[in-house]
Amino acid sequence: MHPEVTVVDQPIHERVLGDAASRAASPALVDASSGRTITYGELVTLVRGLAVGLNAEGIGKGDVVALHSPNTILYPVALYGATTTGATVTTLSPLATPAEMAKQLTDSEARLMVSVSALIEPARAAVDLVRRQTGRVIEILVCDEAEGHRSLMSVFDDCDAPRPDLDPATDVALLPYSSGTTGTPKGVMLTHRNLCTNFAQLAALHRVAEGDRVIAILPFFHIFGMMALLISALAQGATVVVHSRFDLDAFLTSLERDKITHAYVVPPVMLALAKHPAVAGLDLSALRRIICAAAPLDAGLQTAVAQRLGVETGQAYGMTELSPATHIHGDGNHEEPVACIGHLIPSTQARLVDPLTGTDAAAGEAGELWVRGPQVMKGYFGRQEETDATIDADGWLHTGDIARVDEDGNWFIVDRVKELIKYKGYQVPPAELEAVLVNHPGIADAAVIGVLDADNEEVPKAFVVTAPGTSLTADDVMSYVRDRVAPYKKVRVVEFIAAVPKAASGKILRRELRERESAHS
Repeated sequence: MHPEVTVVDQPIHERVLGDAASRAASPALVDASSGRTITYGELVTLVRGLAVGLNAEGIGKGDVVALHSPNTILYPVALYGATTTGATVTTLSPLATPAEMAKQLTDSEARLMVSVSALIEPARAAVDLVRRQTGRVIEILVCDEAEGHRSLMSVFDDCDAPRPDLDPATDVALLPYSSGTTGTPKGVMLTHRNLCTNFAQLAALHRVAEGDRVIAILPFFHIFGMMALLISALAQGATVVVHSRFDLDAFLTSLERDKITHAYVVPPVMLALAKHPAVAGLDLSALRRIICAAAPLDAGLQTAVAQRLGVETGQAYGMTELSPATHIHGDGNHEEPVACIGHLIPSTQARLVDPLTGTDAAAGEAGELWVRGPQVMKGYFGRQEETDATIDADGWLHTGDIARVDEDGNWFIVDRVKELIKYKGYQVPPAELEAVLVNHPGIADAAVIGVLDADNEEVPKAFVVTAPGTSLTADDVMSYVRDRVAPYKKVRVVEFIAAVPKAASGKILRRELRERESAHS
């Protein structure tokens, strides 16, 4: 057990930028492509100026600002400028389709959207859909320049920043969208207390410091990238080297050129670090620590990276609904076995529960991981029923993951109860893909599960029942879905079947489909 941490009741922007004045000349963010740099002093000035401008535009407590952008050095300016006004920020994937964005904009009740010129067409299409469906008008500001839109810089003002009356325990800072254990994406209400306290919990076991250089290839809109790069790294004074998207050559070049000390990655990046021939010729002597999360990591792959690079590697575990972390490989814990997700972080309780009986699993046995602590979300926005299904009356959040813990407090994720597919760290809800598939006039029914491809990566597979008299190919099905979802959600395998197995209630029996898949593999 690790010492408890004190609950942090502080606005997230104050927690992250509160010490920035003491390191005003230090670089906070560096664009990996251009070298453009924002110092901590400049970051505070930009955040304050944007907050004043947004406040003058009528944005404040109770409003939602949608942030739609790839990673840029201005992303945290938009993020913390909005939270400084008291507003809540909902983050949109830069890969999302207009229809996907419109759903989130409508569901979150966003008043304003911040985007970039490279994404302006899908952004415009999304707000136009919202206008036509609901009558609501959402203005788009851009971080750079786009004809017909005001730039973020145009609303800046240098007056005193607003100081809204925030209650960190209840006011929502972030509203990322997650499918949770099942179903379609839902807004996850993360309070200022949730985020600030989770940072403190993580910092008790893993730290970066001023002078450290952290590579930012994780998407900022995702809670893993948000916590690791825009909260933890900036709060501790590190320099964040920002990549707009993941490109393997640029990533490897940056590791060496920028003397990166810490890298936060997902399993496919670990695969490249283990096997890509270019890695052998790099000077990575500055690199000290790699943390992998967002999807399970193979033990052999973790060992291969640690041995090849001579660096400390470890895993972390969490979910959006947990702000996001509950477990991490602690700094210097060299005795920790590979493939474990680390130790339970301070001020966090965990139970392993038999998913069939609802009773606590016996010592040494696996069970569904239940978590309780100050990082547990406030709930799903506007969805009390789904909230109650995820967080029970005693405050335990049911993760849907099957875990075990050894006698030394090392935790392992061994399976999933939930139906969610994890593709390269992205969440792919089967129900969402099924809804797309059954809208095809030639598809009578469909079900989706995750299967392993040749690279041992989980990918969506569709089981399709065609309508009478219809002739479809697998390519027809995949093309239809591809045009309607973000790239990471694409169906990548199709099998035609006579009927989708279902319970009397109509629920798809995915277990039978998984058993069918196992029998054929």
